[in-house]
Amino acid sequence: MNKPFSQACENNKQPILSVLNKTFANTRHVLEIGSGTGQHAAYFSQQLPHLTWQTSDLIINHPSINLWLDELKESNARRPIEIDLAGSSANNTWQQLSAEQTIDGLFTANTLHIISWPLVVKFFEGISKNLSVNSHVCIYGPFNYQGKFTSESNANFDLWLKSRDINSGIRNIEDILKLATSADLELIKDHTMPANNRLLEFIKRC
Repeated sequence: MNKPFSQACENNKQPILSVLNKTFANTRHVLEIGSGTGQHAAYFSQQLPHLTWQTSDLIINHPSINLWLDELKESNARRPIEIDLAGSSANNTWQQLSAEQTIDGLFTANTLHIISWPLVVKFFEGISKNLSVNSHVCIYGPFNYQGKFTSESNANFDLWLKSRDINSGIRNIEDILKLATSADLELIKDHTMPANNRLLEFIKRC
């Protein structure tokens, strides 16, 4: 099996790291939701050696993630666990993980516009139930503001997403912030990222 490669991950890893270096400076255990190809996990774990980086995704993506982790000789990145937000066992997996070691950081990239809105809701419910107080949460991807696309390329991307799955699509930042508030998350900063993306930085207050 050839190791998968995402050009988008390659392009955005350094700008994202510039935020994570500060946000996760005192974090010890990060859970990544939707590790995808595994590129981010391999890169960020090497650049942030003081923490444990726990990968997760659907089972079908585990081989790809493992190929990237296989290349790391000594790694603080953990092999992927299955977190399927559509499945009944997703919350149990989070609970088991948080029972074994306090999760004080969460990262996800390019997931909220891929999954359906009910699963976005479940994503924040998982944060509410399983992340410790003062945990830092970083969410990367494109968002709409006041119901409008921030660029023509994002509008075209949204059309492409919906052609694949009508339940996907770029989310309104206002809706995301409402869910974040319900999960006891406080927005620290909305970072501008390349290619009309954002990185939302939160802290869990209770």
